[in-house]
Amino acid sequence: MLVSKEARNFTVSVLEVSTGSPLLVMNEQDAFEMSLTPHSKVMVKYEGREAYASVTLTKTMVAKGRVLASIELAEKLGLKEGYPVQVKPAGLPGSYASLLKRIRGERLSYNEMYSIIKDVVNGAYDEAEIAAFLLSQQFYVLDEDELTSLIKAMVETGVKISFDEPVFDEHSIGGVPGNSKVAMVAVPIVASFGLLIPKTSSRAITSPAGTADTMEVLARVDLTAEEIRELAKKTRGLLVWGGKLNLAPADDIFVNVERKLSIDPWHQMVASILSKKLAMSVESLVIDIPVGKKAKIEEPVHADQLAGLFIRQAAKLGMRVKVAITFGGQPIGMSVGPALEAKEALEALLNKRGSRSLVDKAILIAGLTMELSGKVPPGQGESYARELFSSGKAYEKFREIIEAQGGKPNIKPEEVPLGKYTYTFKSPLEGAVTYIDNAAVTMVARAAGAPFDKGAGVQFHAKVGYRVNKGDPLFTIYSNSESRLEEAISLASKYSVITVEGMLLKTLP
Repeated sequence: MLVSKEARNFTVSVLEVSTGSPLLVMNEQDAFEMSLTPHSKVMVKYEGREAYASVTLTKTMVAKGRVLASIELAEKLGLKEGYPVQVKPAGLPGSYASLLKRIRGERLSYNEMYSIIKDVVNGAYDEAEIAAFLLSQQFYVLDEDELTSLIKAMVETGVKISFDEPVFDEHSIGGVPGNSKVAMVAVPIVASFGLLIPKTSSRAITSPAGTADTMEVLARVDLTAEEIRELAKKTRGLLVWGGKLNLAPADDIFVNVERKLSIDPWHQMVASILSKKLAMSVESLVIDIPVGKKAKIEEPVHADQLAGLFIRQAAKLGMRVKVAITFGGQPIGMSVGPALEAKEALEALLNKRGSRSLVDKAILIAGLTMELSGKVPPGQGESYARELFSSGKAYEKFREIIEAQGGKPNIKPEEVPLGKYTYTFKSPLEGAVTYIDNAAVTMVARAAGAPFDKGAGVQFHAKVGYRVNKGDPLFTIYSNSESRLEEAISLASKYSVITVEGMLLKTLP
C-alpha cells in the first residue's frame, strides 16, 4: 500500500496523560488507510500551527475519524475537546541527509548543523536518531568550526533573554558528587557584591543532583523569562532551571537522551554550557573543571585540553571566560543528593562556616567571577568573596533569592525534608579514611532515588584524612522508598564507597 501524503481531517480529544513528547492516538483503520504504523511521525495542524507527533494505534480507544492528543501535543497547538485538526504523514526530516553525514563522520557546514538542530527542536526526530547524533560525537569528534556551528544553532533555535547591563555567571561541568550546592553559596556571594548573576542550571544528567534539582528543594526554579528579567533587577542573583525558558531547547532534549545512555561527550558538554549562557546574554563566565579519580575528568592533562576548548570557543563567540581546574578526588562537602545538599548549603550560609571543600570552593569561584568584572584587582577576588560570606551578607542575599523565587526565606536547615528511610554504614576497623570512590557514591545515591527523589542521597560522617574507631559511622543513605534503599545498601556493600585503612595492610605468609 502506498503511503498517503494527503492530509486528513479529524476531530480531536485531549488524552489527559503526559507522555513526555507529543503523541497522537489513532484508530487502526484510519492509520492503515494512511499507511501509518506505531511510532510513525505525523504532522498535526490546527489554525496555522503545526507540530510533529508520534503515532500510537488502538482498535477501541478512539473511534474512526477521531484522534486523541497527549497533553504535550495539546499544549503545543492549543487543542481542546472537539477541535478539528489535520493529520499528514511527516516523511523524512529535511536534515536527514545531514544527520547521516554526521553519523559517517563527515564534516558539516553551519547550515547543515542548523537544519539538524532545528528538526530536533521541532520534534522531527525520535530518541533513536538523537542518540545516533550524540553517539557519533564519541567516535567522530566535532572539529572546532562544527562545535561553533552547533553552539550557534542551539542558541538560534531558542529564546534569548537580554538585560540592559553586563551579565555574569559561573558553571561547573560536574562529575563530582556533592558539587551541585557550590553554586548555591557562590551565587549569593557574587550577587551581594552587586553583580548581575541570573544563573541558569540544568538538572542532573549522570549525577545524583544538578543545581536546579537542589535549589528546587528550597524554591521554584521554573521561572519564566519575564519573571527572570523582573526579579534579577531586584535580587541581582537567581538560581533557576533553564529548561522552562526555551533557552537552547535542543540541549534539554539532548540531556534527556544522554541521561539514559549515561554519556556526556566533551564537545556536546561545551555546546550545552556555552549555548545556555549565550542565550542568557552572559558576557563573563567562570568554568569549573573538577579533576580527580572517578570524576568526569580524571587527569590534569585532559582538564587542560577541555579548558582550552572552552577558552577558544568562548573567544570565537565573544564571551570572556576564566577556567578554574579544581580538586575533584572526593565528593564536595558532606552530602550528596538534592535535599541533603540544599540543607548543607543553607547551613554554611547561615552559620558562616561549613565543610572546607564546599566553602573554600564556593568562595574561590565567586572571587574569580568578581575579578572578571574589573571591580576587584586580580588575585584579590577570594578575599573579597570571603568577607561577603563571613559577614552574613551572602546569607541575607540567599534569603532574598529564595523569597523572590517563591520559597520560604526563613527556612531553617532542620526543616528541609529528607528521606524517611535510612541506613548507616559503620567502620569495620580503627584507622583512617584513605579514599572515597566518587563513582560508587554516585551509583549508591542514584540507586536510593536521587535526583528524582529529592530526599534521597548520601550523608558523610567522615572524609579522607579523618581518624575513625571501629563502629564509628562512615555514611548514611537516605531514601523515601524502602525498596530503593535496599538496592542502594546492596550496591554500597558490593562496591567499597569509603576505604578505611589501619597500620597493618597484610601479613605474609
